[in-house]
Amino acid sequence: MKKIIVVIAAMVIMATVFVGCQTESQKVSYNLSQEADNFNVIRQLTVINCIEGDVLFQMTGKMSITADAADNQLEVIVEDENGYYQKHFVGLSDNVTYVVEQLGIKNVSKYKYTLNYNPKMWIPVDVKTID
Repeated sequence: MKKIIVVIAAMVIMATVFVGCQTESQKVSYNLSQEADNFNVIRQLTVINCIEGDVLFQMTGKMSITADAADNQLEVIVEDENGYYQKHFVGLSDNVTYVVEQLGIKNVSKYKYTLNYNPKMWIPVDVKTID
């Protein structure tokens, strides 16, 4: 029993040490990424042909962007003004690159965070009591 307590205490100490090792910029970067992935930030995605210098594609809005290295593409999920979502794929190649810009200022804290739950994912439960 004492060994289990010692192991648990060691794990808690290690977790605390690793959390404390983050720099301020890492915390802010994480929080900004979370805000964007929760569709709270307006971004602009620009896809550029590096050989010709032409803009191939541009999209602006509340979007979550994931670089899929295995398929060599960007997966872009966009929220429209009605709260509906669309998923787009942008293929990348040796001569195509992209830039993602955050438009406007988002005030995030290195200390605060928000938990977002999807209410559609909750399983409804009926509680019955005996009188």
